[in-house]
Amino acid sequence: MKIHEYQGKEIFREFGVPTPRGYPAFSVNEAVEAAKKLGGKVWVVKAQIHAGGRGKGGGVKVAKSLDEVKKLSSQILGMQLKTHQTGPQGQKVRRLLIEEGADIRKELYVGMVVDRGTQKVVLMASTEGGMDIEEVAAKTPQKIFKVFVDPATGLTDDDAGEVAASLGVPASSRAIFQSLYKCFLEKDCSLAGKGEVVALDAKLNFDDNALFRHPELVALRDLDEEDPLETEASKYDLNYISLDGEIACMVNGAGLAMATMDTIKLFGGSPANFLDVGGGATAEKVTAAFKIMLSNPKVKAILVNIFGGIMKCDTIASGVVAAAREVRLSVPLVVRMKGTNEDLGKKILRDSGLPIISADNMADAAKKVVAAIAKKKAKPAPKKKRLAAKTKKKKKVVSKKSAPKRKKKK
Repeated sequence: MKIHEYQGKEIFREFGVPTPRGYPAFSVNEAVEAAKKLGGKVWVVKAQIHAGGRGKGGGVKVAKSLDEVKKLSSQILGMQLKTHQTGPQGQKVRRLLIEEGADIRKELYVGMVVDRGTQKVVLMASTEGGMDIEEVAAKTPQKIFKVFVDPATGLTDDDAGEVAASLGVPASSRAIFQSLYKCFLEKDCSLAGKGEVVALDAKLNFDDNALFRHPELVALRDLDEEDPLETEASKYDLNYISLDGEIACMVNGAGLAMATMDTIKLFGGSPANFLDVGGGATAEKVTAAFKIMLSNPKVKAILVNIFGGIMKCDTIASGVVAAAREVRLSVPLVVRMKGTNEDLGKKILRDSGLPIISADNMADAAKKVVAAIAKKKAKPAPKKKRLAAKTKKKKKVVSKKSAPKRKKKK
């Protein structure tokens, strides 16, 4: 789960990380009132969306008068902000952060993520704070300083001191880095980043699997910033991510789902989504999954790939049949299932009377779903019946007065 910059800064302040003063604003009037509360002569008007690169996209502007605050807020609020993380469609700006101006000497970068290779939290620091950290990592990786934090000891004074030295900031800044680590740990973050010795920016992502421990964080969720299909899927505990392809996938298990998508690509197809129904899917869950997949207008076929361990094949088969009937399925459906109650599951599919294509293995399933789409595309569209009525020849009606008299034969 992601949150907005202003929400992240509120959390930073809880842990003693200094940030500029600022207020969120949901309208132009609120933006002007926020600037008045802050006082001063310089304010920063910042778009609040769940994406980086807002400044480059025109979503961060400096105002030097209240009239400018009003003008810039009017321009940014409601705009479709496009950045390298939003894609060409952009993201609508629905809220702003009005912040006091800061005298920036140097922009720095500090961030924390979980490194799966070492199974530790890694703190990354760079003097190239004004650039995208991904670009720095790709072009000048030597400019990124890393500390792998031992979970038993946490971020020690020595480690924090090394970070401060790498950035060229006073040793007293160690406390800020340790506060950031404490925030990362206690809030179950998956990513935490800040700007300079004062956190000019904030980006926090949280582990969805740990949100049950943090109802206060769930309350910060902004559904307008999320894919509506992913939001709908979360209501049924479905792990769903939209993609750009045309073959919808429903699989149980994240690893099998990834392998299924790879296999589809191998045989020339393109997956339309990642969808893991988990190990306890019910008929209701499967029906919900079908509705969500088919809500994507790009979907031309569905591939169901189930390994019956905890999940029984007959349960999935019953769910698939019920879902196909309820949604009145109009695209090809390929089903491959192996494991517990496999034969019974296949029988349920056969006896359903639905045009379900059965597959024996993953490769067979991928081939068949790709072929089904190709066949459907190659099939000529039915000719539309001409609705225009046939024109009937009208008989020429001639009045007796005007009709020429016929000569009588002698």
